Amino acid sequence: MVDPERNVDEVLNVGITGHQVTAISREPLEGSTVIDAEGLVVAPGFIDLHSHGQQLPAAWMQAFDGVTTALELESGLLPIAEFYDNVAAEGRPINYGASAAWTYARIAEKEGREPEANLVWFQEAFSHDGWQNSLAGDDEVERIIARVEKGLLEGGLGIGINGGYAPGYGRKEYHALAKLAAKHKVPTFTHIRYLSVQEPDSGFEGLGELISLAATTGAHMHICHLNANAGRDAKACVELVSEAQDRGVPITVEAYPYGACSSTVSAEVFQGDWLARWGVEDASAMEVNGEPMTQEKIDELQKNEPGTVVNMHFLRPDDPDKPEDAELLDLSVLYPGAAIASDAMPWVNKDGTLVEGDVWPLPEGSFAHPRSAGCFSRFLSRWARGGPGEEPKVSLVEAIRRTSLIPAQILEASVPQMRGKGRLQVGADADVVVFDLATVQDNATFTEPAQRSTGFRHVLGAAPPSSGTAQRSWRRARASRSAGPELSPCPQRRVPVRPEGRESS
Repeated sequence: MVDPERNVDEVLNVGITGHQVTAISREPLEGSTVIDAEGLVVAPGFIDLHSHGQQLPAAWMQAFDGVTTALELESGLLPIAEFYDNVAAEGRPINYGASAAWTYARIAEKEGREPEANLVWFQEAFSHDGWQNSLAGDDEVERIIARVEKGLLEGGLGIGINGGYAPGYGRKEYHALAKLAAKHKVPTFTHIRYLSVQEPDSGFEGLGELISLAATTGAHMHICHLNANAGRDAKACVELVSEAQDRGVPITVEAYPYGACSSTVSAEVFQGDWLARWGVEDASAMEVNGEPMTQEKIDELQKNEPGTVVNMHFLRPDDPDKPEDAELLDLSVLYPGAAIASDAMPWVNKDGTLVEGDVWPLPEGSFAHPRSAGCFSRFLSRWARGGPGEEPKVSLVEAIRRTSLIPAQILEASVPQMRGKGRLQVGADADVVVFDLATVQDNATFTEPAQRSTGFRHVLGAAPPSSGTAQRSWRRARASRSAGPELSPCPQRRVPVRPEGRESS
């Protein structure tokens, strides 16, 4: 049993009553249901701070990767109340929540399109570019901030600042968002303004901008996917972040264990001289459905299908001829105090439509970045167990700390519910994973991503949902458990993660 908060890693028995851990003992315990976990690891369920896959099938894929809480914090959503109502009606096998989305508010004011609490609405916004590349006037900024604040008051877990998708916003607008976060004592979750190894407008500059606002406003500002922000300039970027933290600037960090990002083909980061800004050799670094692109094909998609989801390899950590790429990725993944967060993408069908609703298993040919299926098992297998012929890079306790405790701690000051998560101790929430460290493995690849992780035996907290749609998927998921864990019911789970009520002032 592993409890990262108390540095516990020893053979113990765990008792659960209802939705809480109620006993931990060296002596045997009795219960109505007994799980024999001899030879396995029992740990708090994984908390994903960065999951865009807020559809029911995507939640199931993450449950098979040991995730018991998946939150949409970087991009966020609006209206927040609509999001919670929609998900509650459909049901989920895992806990869920979202931040208040600045980009949605900006699109609403710049393009006159009222937000809908789903990703399709956001993807369709890429057919417009006014929200991405134009300054907002004082009145517009005031209205944007008002929309974001309304999202916080409806239960947003923080402010999602997807800055890389709208790099034309003004410094004062960014400052107003940081002040709003400080006012409500919530974090911002930021995809920085620039993703480039070249100056000016580099990732280093984007990180510096975030650090300066955290220092001046006192807002807790969380850096999303440090590995993608830093890219091939990881050494300088990591040093900058470390220096700021050493001086007490309230910033936190996450990373995912891959050298490829995923976004829409028309995102600003893939416009203009994007190859040089990313530091990659040619357009084949970008893939659609696992197929390398040419610049001609990219231009065609940007014109005719701007919402197409692509993967882009900025590092090749698995290439034996590029050992420096694995070292650069380690700088972010192993950054002290960094959470592991997947940046999981929604699953799409062969025709590009979203896989959502009462669908399980995933349809043949379903596609997403492999991190949407295997982020946490990849981290465990390669960094905690060690790859073939390699020693582990982190201890088991440290691996569980990065996947459960640290994400909970990043949120717990503003979201009291998180104080019961990320730990395995009496009184903690019964969000628990049971896995075999010797066999846990990610199976999703860039060409065949819809492959569930293996090695997980039980995921507690994945309770039978109450709604009909999720109930049917639950039964099908249990029927296919030979390819994944037994999703063990834990009554009264699947709750939305929401802060206590806030008041505007």
